[in-house]
Amino acid sequence: MRKGLFFEYLKIALQSIKSQALRTILTALIIAIGITALVGILTAIDVIKGTLTGQFALLGANTFTIQNRSPNIRIGNRGSRPKYYRSITYYEALRFKEKMPREHALSSISFVGTGIAEVKYDNRTTNPNISVMAIDENYLQSAGYALSKGRNISESDVEGAASVVIIGQELVSKLFPKIDPIGKFITLSGNRFRVIGVLEPKGNSFGFGGDKSTMIPITKGRAMYATGNRSFAINVMAHSSGQLDEAEDDAIATMRAVRKLKPVQENNFTVIKSDSISESLIENLSYVSLAAIIIAAVTLLGAAIALMNIMLVSVTERTREIGIRKAIGAKSTAILSQFLTEAIAICLLGGLAGIIFGILIGNGTSLMFGGSFVIPWTWMSLSAVLCLVVGLLSGFYPALKASRLDPIESLRYE
Repeated sequence: MRKGLFFEYLKIALQSIKSQALRTILTALIIAIGITALVGILTAIDVIKGTLTGQFALLGANTFTIQNRSPNIRIGNRGSRPKYYRSITYYEALRFKEKMPREHALSSISFVGTGIAEVKYDNRTTNPNISVMAIDENYLQSAGYALSKGRNISESDVEGAASVVIIGQELVSKLFPKIDPIGKFITLSGNRFRVIGVLEPKGNSFGFGGDKSTMIPITKGRAMYATGNRSFAINVMAHSSGQLDEAEDDAIATMRAVRKLKPVQENNFTVIKSDSISESLIENLSYVSLAAIIIAAVTLLGAAIALMNIMLVSVTERTREIGIRKAIGAKSTAILSQFLTEAIAICLLGGLAGIIFGILIGNGTSLMFGGSFVIPWTWMSLSAVLCLVVGLLSGFYPALKASRLDPIESLRYE
């Protein structure tokens, strides 16, 4: 097809689309919905995958956690139910920390006191969504946190159950907008604490709420949040990634000894690596990707049927026009190309709208998770190809029917 002819067909197609604006808009809207679902969901998933990888990378490639249950990672009915074992007591965690070979790794003990605390300073109060972490002196380093100002919780703070606290950036912005928080006293769960440190910004995605966290000595936390069956988590950070496997073997052997397990008994605790959690989450997200593709496919199938219908109606309505064109010398291939161009143009217009909406939805999700603006070139290209294919498949039969009309019979048509 020559370039001049292509633009002529495109011009005629756009004129026809304009004359059937309502039907064209409705058909293009169906296509746009399918493409929006495809581009929006898959872009959002790409953002979530990147954020997951980044969040777990903050824990360090050489870090793992020992706890009494396996991760609870399920999307819908996918994934396995977590296994629960006997709680890891505080004294077991302390014995592990004492016995774990320090030449290979650094160990820390922690637990989550609550996730719904309110924090007060002067006449300002936060929302009841602040998490309270009870930690020891090694936790910040082993969990990948860093201080922007102040100091860490010390061994003496832990030994003396001192009323000191490290706070996240969100608390600083809400309680101390124009004040240095170091040395100030806040009220947390009815207890008075002195602020000794501020965490560097870390974000609040996927439960890693550094900005909404408060951290207090683990001994103080035990007194405030005493429960009969509390289980403690143990973070272990190998000194280098090359020592990770050796540190993991030492940790398992040490924990088995602390739990007094016989050689024939299975481990009654779980070792969780940060990268394995992110991989498991990303694997589960693949089912969401599949669901997005199925939704888009079903919607585009409906759009294809609607488009074929509108094109057949268009052929019927323009029978006399086709007869006139053939009578003055238009070839069947020209009629075929014209109607195919019209079908593809409708699909591409719907696809363009869908891509724009999909990018907005996907990047809206990105902003929610603190990500950056993403342009999904892969999904945009795939969407364009899908629209082209749908246009060809839906428009071919009506275009073929139009090209085969007899010019004499067409001229008689009223």
